[in-house]
Amino acid sequence: MAPATLVSASATPLQSIAAIAKTFERISESASLADPSIILIDRGSGEVIFEKDPMSPRKPASVLKLLSAALALQNLDPNFRYDTTISLGPTPRSLVVVGAFDPWMASRHVDAVANKRASLTSLGNKAIEWMIPLEGGVPRTISVKYNGLYLADINALGTYFKSRNIKAYFTAVNAEQAKELSIEKIATVLSPTVKAMVEYSLRWSDNLLADRLVEAGAVANGYPRNIAGVSAALREFLTEQGIDSTGLSVKDGSGLSKQNRVTAQMIADLLIRIRDNDLFAPIYAGLPVSGVSGTLQDRFIETSPYAVGLVHAKTGTLDGTVSLAGYVSAGDDEYIFVAFADRIKKGSTSTRNARTTLDRLVGKLAFPATANL
Repeated sequence: MAPATLVSASATPLQSIAAIAKTFERISESASLADPSIILIDRGSGEVIFEKDPMSPRKPASVLKLLSAALALQNLDPNFRYDTTISLGPTPRSLVVVGAFDPWMASRHVDAVANKRASLTSLGNKAIEWMIPLEGGVPRTISVKYNGLYLADINALGTYFKSRNIKAYFTAVNAEQAKELSIEKIATVLSPTVKAMVEYSLRWSDNLLADRLVEAGAVANGYPRNIAGVSAALREFLTEQGIDSTGLSVKDGSGLSKQNRVTAQMIADLLIRIRDNDLFAPIYAGLPVSGVSGTLQDRFIETSPYAVGLVHAKTGTLDGTVSLAGYVSAGDDEYIFVAFADRIKKGSTSTRNARTTLDRLVGKLAFPATANL
Protein backbone atom coordinates (compact mmCIF):
# COMPACT_ATOMS: atom_id res chain seq x y z
CA MET A 1 0.00 0.00 0.00
CA ALA A 2 1.30 3.44 -0.92
CA PRO A 3 2.24 5.58 2.08
CA ALA A 4 -0.34 8.08 3.23
CA THR A 5 0.33 11.72 2.59
CA LEU A 6 -0.78 14.89 4.24
CA VAL A 7 -0.62 18.64 4.18
CA SER A 8 0.56 20.22 7.41
CA ALA A 9 -1.37 22.84 9.32
CA SER A 10 0.72 25.52 7.65
CA ALA A 11 0.07 24.07 4.18
CA THR A 12 3.62 22.86 3.67
CA PRO A 13 4.37 20.22 0.95
CA LEU A 14 2.94 16.74 1.30
CA GLN A 15 4.66 14.46 3.80
CA SER A 16 5.04 10.68 4.02
CA ILE A 17 4.27 8.51 7.02
CA ALA A 18 8.02 8.40 7.68
CA ALA A 19 8.14 12.20 7.71
CA ILE A 20 5.22 12.34 10.11
CA ALA A 21 7.01 10.01 12.50
CA LYS A 22 10.18 12.07 12.25
CA THR A 23 8.26 15.28 12.95
CA PHE A 24 6.56 13.74 15.96
CA GLU A 25 9.87 12.47 17.25
CA ARG A 26 11.47 15.88 16.94
CA ILE A 27 8.62 17.83 18.52
CA SER A 28 8.14 15.26 21.29
CA GLU A 29 11.63 16.20 22.47
CA SER A 30 10.55 19.81 22.91
CA ALA A 31 11.34 21.21 26.34
CA SER A 32 7.81 22.58 26.52
CA LEU A 33 6.42 19.02 26.65
CA ALA A 34 8.94 17.80 29.25
CA ASP A 35 9.18 14.10 28.35
CA PRO A 36 5.58 13.38 27.31
CA SER A 37 3.82 10.10 26.61
CA ILE A 38 2.50 10.07 23.02
CA ILE A 39 1.04 7.58 20.59
CA LEU A 40 -0.16 8.15 17.00
CA ILE A 41 -2.10 5.51 15.07
CA ASP A 42 -3.44 5.33 11.52
CA ARG A 43 -7.06 4.35 12.20
CA GLY A 44 -7.53 2.74 8.81
CA SER A 45 -4.60 0.37 8.93
CA GLY A 46 -4.08 0.21 12.67
CA GLU A 47 -0.41 1.02 12.12
CA VAL A 48 1.38 2.73 14.99
CA ILE A 49 3.14 5.63 13.29
CA PHE A 50 4.82 7.04 16.37
CA GLU A 51 5.00 6.21 20.05
CA LYS A 52 6.90 7.52 23.02
CA ASP A 53 6.45 5.85 26.39
CA PRO A 54 2.91 4.66 25.50
CA MET A 55 2.74 2.20 28.43
CA SER A 56 3.91 4.69 31.04
CA PRO A 57 1.15 5.42 33.61
CA ARG A 58 0.53 9.18 33.40
CA LYS A 59 -1.81 11.80 34.84
CA PRO A 60 -4.57 12.08 32.24
CA ALA A 61 -6.35 15.16 33.61
CA SER A 62 -9.77 15.42 31.92
CA VAL A 63 -8.91 12.91 29.21
CA LEU A 64 -10.04 10.42 31.87
CA LYS A 65 -13.59 11.54 31.04
CA LEU A 66 -13.37 9.38 27.91
CA LEU A 67 -13.28 6.28 30.09
CA SER A 68 -16.08 7.61 32.27
CA ALA A 69 -18.28 8.35 29.28
CA ALA A 70 -17.65 4.91 27.78
CA LEU A 71 -18.60 3.11 31.00
CA ALA A 72 -21.78 5.18 31.32
CA LEU A 73 -22.85 4.38 27.77
CA GLN A 74 -21.97 0.70 28.19
CA ASN A 75 -24.25 0.28 31.21
CA LEU A 76 -26.99 2.92 30.96
CA ASP A 77 -29.89 3.40 28.56
CA PRO A 78 -28.75 6.32 26.36
CA ASN A 79 -32.34 7.59 26.17
CA PHE A 80 -33.02 7.38 29.91
CA ARG A 81 -33.93 10.59 31.74
CA TYR A 82 -33.76 11.08 35.50
CA ASP A 83 -36.58 12.77 37.40
CA THR A 84 -36.53 14.47 40.79
CA THR A 85 -39.81 15.36 42.52
CA ILE A 86 -40.62 17.50 45.56
CA SER A 87 -43.96 17.01 47.30
CA LEU A 88 -45.81 18.12 50.39
CA GLY A 89 -45.50 15.63 53.21
CA PRO A 90 -48.23 14.16 55.45
CA THR A 91 -47.78 16.71 58.23
CA PRO A 92 -47.66 20.54 58.27
CA ARG A 93 -44.33 22.06 57.26
CA SER A 94 -43.06 18.81 55.78
CA LEU A 95 -41.60 18.01 52.36
CA VAL A 96 -40.60 14.85 50.55
CA VAL A 97 -37.92 14.90 47.85
CA VAL A 98 -37.57 11.82 45.66
CA GLY A 99 -34.77 11.47 43.15
CA ALA A 100 -32.79 8.83 41.28
CA PHE A 101 -29.29 10.23 41.81
CA ASP A 102 -29.67 12.53 38.83
CA PRO A 103 -26.19 13.33 37.40
CA TRP A 104 -27.55 16.54 35.88
CA MET A 105 -28.52 18.04 39.25
CA ALA A 106 -26.11 20.84 40.19
CA SER A 107 -25.17 21.15 43.85
CA ARG A 108 -24.70 24.92 43.63
CA HIS A 109 -27.52 27.06 42.31
CA VAL A 110 -25.05 29.43 40.64
CA ASP A 111 -23.72 26.50 38.59
CA ALA A 112 -27.25 25.47 37.69
CA VAL A 113 -28.02 28.94 36.38
CA ALA A 114 -24.73 29.26 34.49
CA ASN A 115 -25.09 25.87 32.81
CA LYS A 116 -28.89 25.81 32.47
CA ARG A 117 -29.07 22.91 34.91
CA ALA A 118 -31.52 22.01 37.64
CA SER A 119 -30.75 22.24 41.36
CA LEU A 120 -32.44 21.21 44.58
CA THR A 121 -32.28 24.88 45.54
CA SER A 122 -34.72 25.75 42.75
CA LEU A 123 -37.04 22.95 43.85
CA GLY A 124 -36.76 24.11 47.45
CA ASN A 125 -37.65 27.65 46.44
CA LYS A 126 -40.76 26.43 44.63
CA ALA A 127 -41.73 24.41 47.68
CA ILE A 128 -41.43 27.36 50.05
CA GLU A 129 -43.46 29.61 47.77
CA TRP A 130 -46.08 26.86 47.63
CA MET A 131 -46.14 26.58 51.45
CA ILE A 132 -46.37 30.30 52.23
CA PRO A 133 -50.16 30.58 51.74
CA LEU A 134 -50.68 27.27 53.56
CA GLU A 135 -48.61 28.32 56.57
CA GLY A 136 -49.50 32.02 56.56
CA GLY A 137 -45.92 32.98 55.78
CA VAL A 138 -42.47 31.49 55.39
CA PRO A 139 -42.24 28.51 57.77
CA ARG A 140 -39.55 28.81 60.45
CA THR A 141 -38.95 25.06 60.63
CA ILE A 142 -39.38 22.36 58.06
CA SER A 143 -39.05 18.58 57.92
CA VAL A 144 -37.59 17.04 54.77
CA LYS A 145 -37.68 13.32 54.00
CA TYR A 146 -35.60 12.31 50.98
CA ASN A 147 -34.48 9.39 48.85
CA GLY A 148 -32.19 9.02 45.84
CA LEU A 149 -30.26 12.26 46.32
CA TYR A 150 -26.56 13.07 46.57
CA LEU A 151 -25.43 14.33 49.96
CA ALA A 152 -23.87 17.38 48.33
CA ASP A 153 -27.26 18.32 46.87
CA ILE A 154 -29.00 17.84 50.21
CA ASN A 155 -26.38 20.05 51.88
CA ALA A 156 -26.97 22.72 49.23
CA LEU A 157 -30.71 22.57 49.89
CA GLY A 158 -30.03 22.94 53.61
CA THR A 159 -27.85 25.98 52.93
CA TYR A 160 -30.67 27.53 50.91
CA PHE A 161 -33.22 27.00 53.69
CA LYS A 162 -30.77 28.50 56.18
CA SER A 163 -30.41 31.59 53.97
CA ARG A 164 -34.16 32.07 54.35
CA ASN A 165 -33.97 31.63 58.13
CA ILE A 166 -35.62 28.23 57.94
CA LYS A 167 -34.37 25.47 60.20
CA ALA A 168 -34.55 22.25 58.20
CA TYR A 169 -34.44 18.70 59.54
CA PHE A 170 -33.42 16.12 56.95
CA THR A 171 -34.13 12.39 57.19
CA ALA A 172 -33.21 9.76 54.63
CA VAL A 173 -35.95 7.21 53.88
CA ASN A 174 -36.23 4.27 51.53
CA ALA A 175 -38.01 4.45 48.18
CA GLU A 176 -41.22 2.85 49.46
CA GLN A 177 -41.42 5.20 52.44
CA ALA A 178 -40.80 8.21 50.22
CA LYS A 179 -43.67 7.19 47.96
CA GLU A 180 -46.04 6.70 50.89
CA LEU A 181 -45.12 10.03 52.47
CA SER A 182 -45.55 12.08 49.27
CA ILE A 183 -49.00 13.64 49.48
CA GLU A 184 -49.17 16.40 46.88
CA LYS A 185 -46.62 16.97 44.13
CA ILE A 186 -45.22 20.50 43.92
CA ALA A 187 -42.63 20.29 41.15
CA THR A 188 -40.66 17.80 39.07
CA VAL A 189 -37.37 18.23 37.24
CA LEU A 190 -36.53 15.96 34.31
CA SER A 191 -32.93 15.61 33.18
CA PRO A 192 -31.70 15.45 29.59
CA THR A 193 -31.05 11.96 28.24
CA VAL A 194 -27.95 10.04 29.28
CA LYS A 195 -26.70 10.48 25.72
CA ALA A 196 -27.07 14.26 25.92
CA MET A 197 -25.39 14.38 29.32
CA VAL A 198 -22.41 12.36 28.07
CA GLU A 199 -21.99 14.74 25.14
CA TYR A 200 -22.18 17.77 27.41
CA SER A 201 -19.70 16.35 29.93
CA LEU A 202 -17.12 15.86 27.18
CA ARG A 203 -17.76 19.03 25.21
CA TRP A 204 -17.45 21.31 28.25
CA SER A 205 -15.37 19.03 30.48
CA ASP A 206 -17.97 19.11 33.25
CA ASN A 207 -16.31 17.51 36.28
CA LEU A 208 -19.33 16.92 38.51
CA LEU A 209 -21.35 15.48 35.65
CA ALA A 210 -18.55 13.11 34.62
CA ASP A 211 -18.11 11.91 38.21
CA ARG A 212 -21.81 11.19 38.57
CA LEU A 213 -22.21 9.56 35.17
CA VAL A 214 -19.38 7.10 35.70
CA GLU A 215 -20.72 6.34 39.16
CA ALA A 216 -24.14 5.64 37.69
CA GLY A 217 -22.52 3.37 35.13
CA ALA A 218 -20.73 1.45 37.86
CA VAL A 219 -23.88 1.08 39.99
CA ALA A 220 -25.84 -0.18 36.98
CA ASN A 221 -23.28 -2.96 36.67
CA GLY A 222 -23.64 -3.99 40.31
CA TYR A 223 -20.80 -2.02 41.88
CA PRO A 224 -21.11 0.25 44.94
CA ARG A 225 -21.70 3.98 44.53
CA ASN A 226 -18.14 5.00 45.44
CA ILE A 227 -14.71 5.37 43.87
CA ALA A 228 -13.79 1.76 44.63
CA GLY A 229 -16.84 0.66 42.68
CA VAL A 230 -15.97 2.99 39.80
CA SER A 231 -12.39 1.70 39.67
CA ALA A 232 -13.49 -1.93 39.64
CA ALA A 233 -16.16 -1.27 37.01
CA LEU A 234 -13.67 0.51 34.74
CA ARG A 235 -11.21 -2.37 35.00
CA GLU A 236 -13.95 -4.83 34.11
CA PHE A 237 -15.02 -2.67 31.19
CA LEU A 238 -11.48 -2.45 29.80
CA THR A 239 -11.05 -6.21 30.12
CA GLU A 240 -14.31 -6.78 28.25
CA GLN A 241 -13.04 -4.48 25.49
CA GLY A 242 -9.76 -6.38 25.28
CA ILE A 243 -7.79 -3.39 26.57
CA ASP A 244 -4.85 -3.82 28.93
CA SER A 245 -5.65 -1.99 32.18
CA THR A 246 -2.12 -2.29 33.57
CA GLY A 247 -1.18 1.00 35.20
CA LEU A 248 -4.77 2.18 35.69
CA SER A 249 -5.37 4.06 38.93
CA VAL A 250 -8.69 5.87 39.36
CA LYS A 251 -9.45 8.34 42.13
CA ASP A 252 -12.38 10.10 40.45
CA GLY A 253 -14.30 10.05 37.18
CA SER A 254 -13.43 13.57 36.10
CA GLY A 255 -9.64 13.60 36.02
CA LEU A 256 -9.32 16.28 38.69
CA SER A 257 -7.23 14.12 40.99
CA LYS A 258 -3.48 14.16 40.38
CA GLN A 259 -3.44 10.58 41.64
CA ASN A 260 -5.24 9.28 38.56
CA ARG A 261 -3.10 7.23 36.18
CA VAL A 262 -3.74 5.81 32.72
CA THR A 263 -1.52 4.97 29.76
CA ALA A 264 -1.60 6.54 26.33
CA GLN A 265 -1.94 3.04 24.87
CA MET A 266 -5.02 2.40 26.99
CA ILE A 267 -6.77 5.54 25.75
CA ALA A 268 -5.70 4.93 22.15
CA ASP A 269 -7.12 1.40 22.27
CA LEU A 270 -10.37 2.79 23.66
CA LEU A 271 -10.57 5.38 20.87
CA ILE A 272 -10.06 2.64 18.29
CA ARG A 273 -12.82 0.45 19.69
CA ILE A 274 -15.49 3.10 20.15
CA ARG A 275 -15.09 4.94 16.83
CA ASP A 276 -17.32 2.67 14.74
CA ASN A 277 -19.54 1.38 17.54
CA ASP A 278 -22.99 3.01 17.55
CA LEU A 279 -23.29 2.43 21.29
CA PHE A 280 -20.47 4.90 21.88
CA ALA A 281 -21.42 7.38 19.15
CA PRO A 282 -22.23 10.12 21.74
CA ILE A 283 -18.55 10.20 22.68
CA TYR A 284 -17.44 11.29 19.21
CA ALA A 285 -20.44 13.62 18.95
CA GLY A 286 -19.50 15.25 22.24
CA LEU A 287 -15.80 15.74 21.58
CA PRO A 288 -14.77 19.39 21.26
CA VAL A 289 -13.86 20.40 17.71
CA SER A 290 -10.75 22.45 16.97
CA GLY A 291 -11.56 26.16 16.69
CA VAL A 292 -15.29 25.39 16.67
CA SER A 293 -16.80 24.04 19.88
CA GLY A 294 -16.42 23.27 23.56
CA THR A 295 -13.04 23.45 25.22
CA LEU A 296 -11.34 23.60 21.80
CA GLN A 297 -13.36 26.50 20.45
CA ASP A 298 -10.51 28.98 20.99
CA ARG A 299 -7.65 26.64 20.13
CA PHE A 300 -5.88 25.90 16.81
CA ILE A 301 -7.19 29.16 15.35
CA GLU A 302 -3.80 30.84 15.67
CA THR A 303 -1.48 27.90 16.28
CA SER A 304 -2.72 25.64 13.45
CA PRO A 305 -5.44 27.42 11.48
CA TYR A 306 -5.40 24.78 8.76
CA ALA A 307 -6.59 22.24 11.35
CA VAL A 308 -9.70 24.19 12.41
CA GLY A 309 -12.69 21.85 12.27
CA LEU A 310 -10.56 18.76 11.67
CA VAL A 311 -9.61 17.74 15.20
CA HIS A 312 -12.14 16.07 17.49
CA ALA A 313 -10.45 15.64 20.86
CA LYS A 314 -10.79 15.64 24.62
CA THR A 315 -8.70 18.24 26.37
CA GLY A 316 -7.16 17.98 29.81
CA THR A 317 -5.45 20.53 32.04
CA LEU A 318 -4.08 20.41 35.57
CA ASP A 319 -1.32 22.52 37.05
CA GLY A 320 1.69 20.64 35.67
CA THR A 321 -0.28 18.62 33.12
CA VAL A 322 -1.62 19.22 29.62
CA SER A 323 -3.27 16.38 27.72
CA LEU A 324 -5.09 15.89 24.43
CA ALA A 325 -6.60 12.75 22.90
CA GLY A 326 -8.89 12.08 19.98
CA TYR A 327 -9.09 12.01 16.20
CA VAL A 328 -7.71 14.16 13.41
CA SER A 329 -8.94 14.12 9.82
CA ALA A 330 -6.35 13.94 7.06
CA GLY A 331 -8.12 13.88 3.73
CA ASP A 332 -9.92 10.56 3.50
CA ASP A 333 -7.89 9.17 6.38
CA GLU A 334 -8.11 9.59 10.10
CA TYR A 335 -5.49 9.41 12.82
CA ILE A 336 -5.90 8.59 16.48
CA PHE A 337 -3.59 10.39 18.87
CA VAL A 338 -3.03 10.55 22.62
CA ALA A 339 -0.60 12.90 24.32
CA PHE A 340 0.09 13.33 28.03
CA ALA A 341 2.50 16.12 29.00
CA ASP A 342 2.23 15.61 32.74
CA ARG A 343 5.76 16.51 33.75
CA ILE A 344 5.79 20.15 32.74
CA LYS A 345 6.53 22.89 35.24
CA LYS A 346 3.62 24.29 37.18
CA GLY A 347 2.25 27.67 36.16
CA SER A 348 0.24 29.28 33.39
CA THR A 349 3.25 29.91 31.14
CA SER A 350 4.28 26.24 31.05
CA THR A 351 0.67 25.21 30.52
CA ARG A 352 0.25 27.63 27.63
CA ASN A 353 3.52 26.57 25.98
CA ALA A 354 2.72 22.86 26.24
CA ARG A 355 -0.78 23.39 24.87
CA THR A 356 0.56 25.41 21.94
CA THR A 357 3.14 22.75 21.12
CA LEU A 358 0.55 19.95 21.20
CA ASP A 359 -1.83 21.91 19.00
CA ARG A 360 0.88 22.55 16.44
CA LEU A 361 1.97 18.93 16.53
CA VAL A 362 -1.54 17.54 15.99
CA GLY A 363 -2.27 20.30 13.48
CA LYS A 364 0.50 19.03 11.23
CA LEU A 365 -1.59 15.96 10.49
CA ALA A 366 -4.74 17.74 9.39
CA PHE A 367 -6.02 18.54 5.96
CA PRO A 368 -9.56 18.51 4.52
CA ALA A 369 -10.94 15.76 2.34
CA THR A 370 -11.34 18.31 -0.46
CA ALA A 371 -7.61 19.12 -0.52
CA ASN A 372 -6.05 18.97 -3.98
CA LEU A 373 -3.67 16.01 -3.65
